Amino acid sequence: MLPTTLTPGDISAAIQMAWEDRTAFETIRERIGLTEPQLIGLMRRELTPNSFRLWRSRMRGRATKHRALRSPDMKFDDRAIADHRRANC
Repeated sequence: MLPTTLTPGDISAAIQMAWEDRTAFETIRERIGLTEPQLIGLMRRELTPNSFRLWRSRMRGRATKHRALRSPDMKFDDRAIADHRRANC
């Protein structure tokens, strides 16, 4: 179940962050309020079936999408990047 308070800008920002390899699901939850299963549902609803399958195949097993799976050598904080990309809508 998706939160009912999502604006079109929130949906757009969630989709953009979901496609980015380095933006973790945890960051999307902090910024937009969507859990990983909710984000998957949003992507399934908003993308074409082919685009959704492509996105799922890209995300499956990608360590950068989960903070806990990232290498400690990775010197990247996706929280700062996600802040400036938040939609104004």
